[in-house]
Amino acid sequence: EVQLVESGGGLVQPGESLRLSCAASGFNVGYRNMGWLRQVPGNKLEWVSRINSLQTPTYYKSSVEGRFTISVDKAKNVMYLLMNSLKTEDTAVYYCAINDGRCSTDPVTCPRGQGTQVTVSS
Repeated sequence: EVQLVESGGGLVQPGESLRLSCAASGFNVGYRNMGWLRQVPGNKLEWVSRINSLQTPTYYKSSVEGRFTISVDKAKNVMYLLMNSLKTEDTAVYYCAINDGRCSTDPVTCPRGQGTQVTVSS
């Protein structure tokens, strides 16, 4: 059974950092196209970052580029999102997702975890 479990969210102040983790089971994240989604209540689910099966980042949302870094540890079967210089507008529920190709343009259809809340507030 494919499972994705996110962790690492929390409450931080602007300018601080967090590292989100996505522990996978039932498959290895190093051999799939993966990514991170986020959703603010009332807004659409959106891609934050994607990484391909060669562990190469392929996309960052423009507002996070240069601040966020996506990576995969095949040995641990975990995907990460390192978020530096966090801003209040980064506040959202973050989801780990499998990018099966079809959901690149319709992220609602991506298999994903239960999400982890990130709140950036002073």
